[in-house]
Amino acid sequence: MYVAPPPKLSESNRRIIHNNGLSKRVYQVWKGSNRFFLGGRLIFGPDVRSLAMTIFLITVPVLMFSVFVSQKLVYEFPHHLGNLIVAIAIIFTIYVLILLFLTSGRDPGIIPRNAHPPEPEDDGDGSNLSVDWAGSQGSMPSLPPTKDVLVNGVVVKVKYCQTCMLYRPPRCSHCSICNNCVERFDHHCPWVGQCIGQRNYRFFFMFVSSTTLLCIYVFAFCWVNIRKTMQAYDCSLWRAFLKSPVSGILIVYTFVAVWFVGGLTTFHLYLVCSNQTTYENFRYRYDGKMNPYNRGWFQNIREIFFSRIPRSKNKFRAKVKEDSSAFTTSLSMGAPNLSPEIAKSSFDVEMGGGKRHTVDAEEFADIQSQMESVGSHLERCGTHPSRTSWGQKGNWEITPDIHALAAEFGGEDRFTDRDKNQGGH
Repeated sequence: MYVAPPPKLSESNRRIIHNNGLSKRVYQVWKGSNRFFLGGRLIFGPDVRSLAMTIFLITVPVLMFSVFVSQKLVYEFPHHLGNLIVAIAIIFTIYVLILLFLTSGRDPGIIPRNAHPPEPEDDGDGSNLSVDWAGSQGSMPSLPPTKDVLVNGVVVKVKYCQTCMLYRPPRCSHCSICNNCVERFDHHCPWVGQCIGQRNYRFFFMFVSSTTLLCIYVFAFCWVNIRKTMQAYDCSLWRAFLKSPVSGILIVYTFVAVWFVGGLTTFHLYLVCSNQTTYENFRYRYDGKMNPYNRGWFQNIREIFFSRIPRSKNKFRAKVKEDSSAFTTSLSMGAPNLSPEIAKSSFDVEMGGGKRHTVDAEEFADIQSQMESVGSHLERCGTHPSRTSWGQKGNWEITPDIHALAAEFGGEDRFTDRDKNQGGH
């Protein structure tokens, strides 16, 4: 049987339906502690404000170098060479900042949470379950806190995450700061305001190592400026520092900074060559047992820097729509005889490009008939709740949003006639 499509909704009634079935995006209902910007296109940790301090510590010394130090070097070296010194410092700084944002503003490898716990596996005698499982004390089946997984011939225990309701994959850990399970979790870095995981570790290492080179670059040319000053004024080192105090300040600053970022670069270079994470190195110390992920330094470096970065498992801008009619919910709370079909609300996650669910004409007619039957039933029973939307005289009020929806589907006349008849009584 052919059913005519419902007429197009006006702008006012679209707002009514939107208010009754709110449509949000994943980042707006995100259960982690992350901060989102640009409509969910950028994801940061809850400590994203520390990123401003990191940018300040990088850019201000370079600006001081470009304004106060390198301008003197322009006159000490041939003109084109002096300008090149300034240009390299600025371009290198921009490159470091790009790596910083690639590290801090992207999904580090967050594993989506499960809506429900996984079903307990029926393994018969349960021989492959961890001995850490204490068993179920009640009648409800429980999940073992750990499971054994075989990785490159080595048994690795994976833990069950109570927050995300999933068994974490090998090398995955739950970050207590961001409140997410992250694949190949390395650590949470407060300086970049983000977890370091599978999808941003490469950029983190490049950021730290590039910052080390930038410190060495500024440190070296500040010393060159001091040497040029000593030669030009035929003075001692101390007097050269007094004549170029910015150079002295930057020498001290970069000397201290290079120990921090340089030491971090050296440590992570060791982790890359041995295919470890910071979390694994500090917690497990693969000294006494075999590292199941170590495939030789060449393959380890290739895996980190030359492998394809996996796609994010989260679509933060995907729509999450709750198709729940507010007026049917309120009616079900005031009238217990309403059909459960009316009060039922569905939760739909749209993973991009899907069609939105709209009210069908046939469904609307069914809802309308059930609401009329409830109204007439309450009138026959003489039920008059005080100070409610049912009214003081026993007549059942039709709220404005129901009138608007009824007008779209041709049911306004029936509601209007019914209100007049009740008013006449």
